[in-house]
Amino acid sequence: MTHQWPDALLTKAARIRLIALDVDGIMSDGKLYFSANGDELKAFNILDGLGLKQLMAAGITVAVITGRQSPLTEKRMRDLGIPHLMQGREDKKVALQELVSTMDIGPEAIAYMGDDLPDLPALRFAGLGITVPNGYWLVQQHADYCTRARGGEGAVREACDLLLTAHGKLDATLAPYLEPEV
Repeated sequence: MTHQWPDALLTKAARIRLIALDVDGIMSDGKLYFSANGDELKAFNILDGLGLKQLMAAGITVAVITGRQSPLTEKRMRDLGIPHLMQGREDKKVALQELVSTMDIGPEAIAYMGDDLPDLPALRFAGLGITVPNGYWLVQQHADYCTRARGGEGAVREACDLLLTAHGKLDATLAPYLEPEV
């Protein structure tokens, strides 16, 4: 059984050609971990990774815009094959606008997923704003959709399923995993 989304949300999601994501608090749990040597550690949810690959296979472009610089983030995005990574970008709306200016994509075809105040201008600019239940309250007030899963705990996969459903591609994406046993 798949998630049931309101028709108005599915209508907005059906227009999306690009999803841009924050990292900390969305693709990770938002906590910063450091080793005794000062090395940064980050945990990414494997469910999110497969969802993003499925989304890209379905023809939706994925971008990541983060205010921090992290070799771990760069490695994870490279491993996932995400074509657009913008790190060290405090003004995420400007970064998003720069990205889409080269793609011939209007705001109505953009989804943005973020959890805190630096994400709010980009989330409000996008045609579909998505956040998480552990995100900042003001971001939740301005988002079109708040996932059931928390950031770093499958929230990105939920957003991917929403977009795949709206584009009529979720069933085809799941079908290979539901082949009858022989």
